[in-house]
Amino acid sequence: MIRLQAYLAHAGVASRRESERIILAGRVSVNGIIASELGVKVDEGDAVCVDDREVHPEAHLHYIALNKPPLYLCSASDPLNRPLAGELLPRVAERLYNIGRLDFRSSGLIFFTNDGAFASKLSHPSSEIEKEYLVEATNIVPDGILNAFREGIRIEGVLYRCREIERLGAKTLRIVLIEGKNREIRTVFSSFRLHPKILRRIRIGNILLGDLAEGKTRPLSPEELKCLRAP
Repeated sequence: MIRLQAYLAHAGVASRRESERIILAGRVSVNGIIASELGVKVDEGDAVCVDDREVHPEAHLHYIALNKPPLYLCSASDPLNRPLAGELLPRVAERLYNIGRLDFRSSGLIFFTNDGAFASKLSHPSSEIEKEYLVEATNIVPDGILNAFREGIRIEGVLYRCREIERLGAKTLRIVLIEGKNREIRTVFSSFRLHPKILRRIRIGNILLGDLAEGKTRPLSPEELKCLRAP
């Protein structure tokens, strides 16, 4: 028997964390009974439905790296009809979703999968997977922003701290994050009245963006997956 949220993750419904939200929203049933609490376990042969649609563990798992161009949204849909990063992926029968996000104006490396357990592991802060960015600001970057981001800066009650930060030029920096809070780099820059002109993610863990062209994808190799799954 496995926990219901793990079953949903293996079925490609969503990451384990998002599956927990779906359960708590009362959208999941097991053998016809709504399971609106965490801790429910399912066994082989149980009928699990999400929004009245039966789901099963995925037979084929996909792990895809995308070089997301700017002005593409990391979302399943958009009411403003903006381009979606998922539209750049190869067509497969299974539903793929992004692991983490890159905001609308940012570009670079992002992973897509239908393996919810894999997505949960990579997304959780305890995994401490590094994410490296190249940033070019609209104006000269003062030394103060490097010191503040390195030592930790609190903005509206939230602490932002990078693992590494290095000056590459008057306007350009290399930044390594671990947790990767929502719009973290842009928030820190804004506190210094700076704005990134270019914000590109070039590495996740041991996986480099390399020469993958904007808008193009490639599958992650077994060796890369092994490294990402390692403690």
